Amino acid sequence: MKFQLSSLVQMRTFAEALAGYLRAGDLLILSGNLGAGKTTFTQSLGRALGVAGRITSPTFVIAREHPSLRDGPALVHVDAYRLSDAEELGDLDLDSELEESITVVEWGAGLAEQLSSDHLDLTITPMFDLAADGSGAEGDATADDDADEAAENAAEDDADEDERRLVELHGHGSSWDARLQQVRDSLRALADAIEVSESDGSDGSADEEERQ
Repeated sequence: MKFQLSSLVQMRTFAEALAGYLRAGDLLILSGNLGAGKTTFTQSLGRALGVAGRITSPTFVIAREHPSLRDGPALVHVDAYRLSDAEELGDLDLDSELEESITVVEWGAGLAEQLSSDHLDLTITPMFDLAADGSGAEGDATADDDADEAAENAAEDDADEDERRLVELHGHGSSWDARLQQVRDSLRALADAIEVSESDGSDGSADEEERQ
């Protein structure tokens, strides 16, 4: 499933809409270059979920827990940017909190899937990146350590004049089959006219159903 967002306002609207379908035990794996909007998305998600604390890039802390202010699940925000392998991610002992929390892992592709077979992959690609090189691949994770968090926060706080984003959702596991369709229907009803493509993100099963 793909969404074309024309502004950071729509990014926040999208995050808030998705938050309504999240529940304890959900794992979201975020991908995208520095400044793509991963932290902006997570901030909006946390606001919609009603969790405590200011959500910032957890680059140097690796993981932060934001408890709910509404008796709902906590939000665990993880940055896997500097983790070299899945074993290091396992050392964080996120399994103990996974069932009771909503866990968001930035830079988690190829690492965080071990935490749960049911998860949602979410890739954010600025449209100017697509125009520049035709790809949405993540950037090289070997940038200077001291500049990483500052670069991402500056890029996301000072929005580029071209705020358009392509957001792709791919659900894994039966728990996402029905919910992704509900997310699509919800976003289609929004007054902000977020553009929804005809492709689905639940491992292709829903696409096949649509063609039949």
